[in-house]
Amino acid sequence: MNITQNIPPTKGLISVIMPCFNGKKYLREAIESVRQQTYSHVELIVVDDGSTDGSQDILREYGEQITVIKQENQGPYPARNLGLQHAQGEFAAFLDADDYWRADCLELLHKALANSNAALAYCGWQNIGLPGKRGAPYIPPNYEAGNKAEQFLRAAAPWPIHAALVRRSALEEVGGFDLQWPTCMDYDLWLRLGLTRLIVRVEDVLAFYRHHNEGQITSKQWRQAKNSWLVKKKFVESNLEAVADIPTARLKDLIDGGLLRRGYDAYWKHDLVSAQKIFRVVLRECTWGGSDLKYLLPALLPEWVYIKLVQTLSSR
Repeated sequence: MNITQNIPPTKGLISVIMPCFNGKKYLREAIESVRQQTYSHVELIVVDDGSTDGSQDILREYGEQITVIKQENQGPYPARNLGLQHAQGEFAAFLDADDYWRADCLELLHKALANSNAALAYCGWQNIGLPGKRGAPYIPPNYEAGNKAEQFLRAAAPWPIHAALVRRSALEEVGGFDLQWPTCMDYDLWLRLGLTRLIVRVEDVLAFYRHHNEGQITSKQWRQAKNSWLVKKKFVESNLEAVADIPTARLKDLIDGGLLRRGYDAYWKHDLVSAQKIFRVVLRECTWGGSDLKYLLPALLPEWVYIKLVQTLSSR
């Protein structure tokens, strides 16, 4: 999708794009999180993605204080691209309707960009609703201080979508979110944008991401794993210069080995649907070792046979 606009951006303005699909439960808190930012030169664009839960009633309460765009339900990434088409700001940030920011989030991210030539500023975040270390505040590494490409390829997205502020010009140059991917579109964007341009870190926990169980089905994790692998492959094939200093064997381990490790992770967590589907992809298209065969070959069995076999072996 072409997100380039003919009108020049408003200098210093931050456009916040918020997709909303049935987000009534936390929508007001997310909107207030934007309106209460200490950086006040902000426009909030909410893209209502076909909500049916009363979210529109909340949006109407704000009148002209926010911009509301409606579309039939297409998902958050088409909604974000649609929001970008209407954005007037020099900068863009993304906040989902169930997440929130610290009050000085945009101020600190904007300051980092204003004091540098970076295309993107990113910050620390905290997962809300996860137990133990998974719910602890986290500050990501300074990617510019190490091998940025290797660090970006080690796992999935280097930060959640709402933990970054981007120059709109950079988003236009890379074309926004690539809608060919059913998942991992933010990871694809950060690879295309973050590995080809300067980025800067803000060492504060400014973004808060809510984890909740509604619609989060463990057995669908294989889709995320496979798409992350495909995103890595496509980026590397199209940007060989960005990974030129990574040895071939290490690059294979980051891409193919990364998918295999996701399969093992699903296996040991007893998400056997995901494990089987990932192992099948690995067998067919990736590099693996002889010691992996005892885990990979059973994945060729019918699903119910595979699950029964693994469960029986695990109970011994």
